[in-house]
Amino acid sequence: MAFTGNYTCDSFKQQLFQGVFNFNTGTPQVFKIALYTNNATFDASTTTYTATDEASATGYTAGGAIITPSLSLDASSGVAYLNFSNASWTAAITARGALIYKVDPTGPPINPTICILDFGSDKISTTTFQVAFPANTSTAALIRLD
Repeated sequence: MAFTGNYTCDSFKQQLFQGVFNFNTGTPQVFKIALYTNNATFDASTTTYTATDEASATGYTAGGAIITPSLSLDASSGVAYLNFSNASWTAAITARGALIYKVDPTGPPINPTICILDFGSDKISTTTFQVAFPANTSTAALIRLD
């Protein structure tokens, strides 16, 4: 088993304060989610997108699918939170986890990572594979800062 948990990448935490990421609506930045087999080796130290051990299937394109960020602030709790739109592929796919990253082929850094998602086991679709994100709230969103 190569996936060992869900991680917000260490590099993302630092690069967030360096201005590498901009999640505001209408910015030219593009974010993607790529699917991976259980052979992929990811943890909190993962810094960039890689095609190594990425899932493959008719209907799935290397690099994954574009996802739209949603950044919010709950003023009453002081929690800023980030979530993404759901992603789906019309394909028969087997995937163990996913990588969320910013598309930036020129860098630096080149295609920096945001987080690793471990599905807990291989997930298999025969028609449509979907990654559904949690509720976009201050207590449930994928990434929360308080």
